[in-house]
Amino acid sequence: MAKKKAAVWFIEQLQAPARAALRAAGGTFDIEPSTVELARKASTVLSLGNQAGEGWLLTGEMIELIEHGVPNVVCCQPFACLPNHVVGKGMFREVRRRYPQANIVAIDYDPGASEVNQLNRIKLMISTALMAQESIGTDASAVGGRQQTRATGRAVGEELLAGLGPVGDGTPSSTE
Repeated sequence: MAKKKAAVWFIEQLQAPARAALRAAGGTFDIEPSTVELARKASTVLSLGNQAGEGWLLTGEMIELIEHGVPNVVCCQPFACLPNHVVGKGMFREVRRRYPQANIVAIDYDPGASEVNQLNRIKLMISTALMAQESIGTDASAVGGRQQTRATGRAVGEELLAGLGPVGDGTPSSTE
């Protein structure tokens, strides 16, 4: 146990200069939470003894994002990482139950996953985010500035959706 605590302490020391630089930016950037804080958040959903794939870290990071106003999370599953796939997707239901505003999608990036499927899942996630944003926008108590922000957000979302999809010859392609 002492070795594990020492390893976490060492990692925190390596991250300290980056956190200090972010803090010095005067609030321009969010400061990444400590490993202990991420572990505390993840422990509300799963056991910290979970060592498969990203283990509890993936869940802790999703919760951190949602709690800081980023309810739309794309969880990328690279190269057929089965443990990461199981843990990541396995936590979605519980995270969504605890955070109803969460819009989480898993995208598999491996040779067996088609680009069309990946793009369609991302489009669906963006569409869901836009619908959630519109439902907030229909609130009669919304003020003008917030309405303008929503309109800008919708335009950005539509631009993202337009940039995803097949090119002129029907071949699927991203905008990059």
